[in-house]
Amino acid sequence: MTRADFQRLIDDKTKPIGSLGRLESLAVQAAAILGDMTPSNASASLTIFAADHGIAAQRVSAFPQEVTGQMVANFLAGGAAANVIAAQFDIPMTVVDCGIAHPPRRRDALIDLSLGGGTADSSIGPAMSPETARKAIAQGRHFACGIESKIVCFGEMGIANTSSAALLAHNLSGISVAELVGRGTGLDDTGLSHKQEVLERAAARTGALAPVEALAEVGGFEIGTMAGAMAGAGTSNKLVVVDGFIATAAAALARAIEPDCERAFVYAHRSAEHGHRALLDWLQAEPLLDFDMRLGEGTGALLAVPIIRAALSLFGMASFSQAGVSGASPIS
Repeated sequence: MTRADFQRLIDDKTKPIGSLGRLESLAVQAAAILGDMTPSNASASLTIFAADHGIAAQRVSAFPQEVTGQMVANFLAGGAAANVIAAQFDIPMTVVDCGIAHPPRRRDALIDLSLGGGTADSSIGPAMSPETARKAIAQGRHFACGIESKIVCFGEMGIANTSSAALLAHNLSGISVAELVGRGTGLDDTGLSHKQEVLERAAARTGALAPVEALAEVGGFEIGTMAGAMAGAGTSNKLVVVDGFIATAAAALARAIEPDCERAFVYAHRSAEHGHRALLDWLQAEPLLDFDMRLGEGTGALLAVPIIRAALSLFGMASFSQAGVSGASPIS
């Protein structure tokens, strides 16, 4: 069935056309991508990609770099926000090491796709080689091939990754660094001003770049891997739920390298991180939620899953003919 077929089905349900607003368009999008209208078949999963960023050495985050590995240990122990929200919705969660500088001792449940012990400092030189950037995208695509769920949520963990995401988004969109830089994990005004100075310097160092070059110069291992996974999943009849600012930067990169994948994207929420609104506006994306969240970890994406399933449930409504309900009549 085509998207138009699903639209006709929704329009024929016992309600005024469009009366359920964006829930109807979400139902049509999800059914067209999944090829299935049954909510119980819409299995979901969360993958968190984790890596460290060399630009953290410039004190652009309120937290030290070792927190990345510590939080990954927390994920594996079930103690993070992503864990408890995922458990509430019975959504399995996977954590991927894309390049953690101080990895946790417990690694048995951690998927190893490490590209090194964090990127280099992009304010003074390339974050990674072009070959590593291409490998990050390729391994993300390959990872997506192994995801069995129909709804895929992607999250991230990486101290200073809002800096890398802002620089990548700047290169992809042309939005000014000032519009994209935010407080991240909680910088005060002095810290925010310093962060902007560092990012302006990094942006001036590189100039305009092609998408994969931008990933190599200013991106992150987890951002590149996530972008590849989004591109792969988005062209494989899976619904890709995009989380916050960092995930949206990855989505922008995925769209740049695989334009057709965007039709499968559902933008979960508008983050409180300063640059997210500007990036969403540039993408012409309207997120489902606006809860003033800025944690990452895929938490916003998880909250979108029951909304997607509720949207699919609309196909279970009776049609006008099935219910014996008269349809709307034109007023002459």
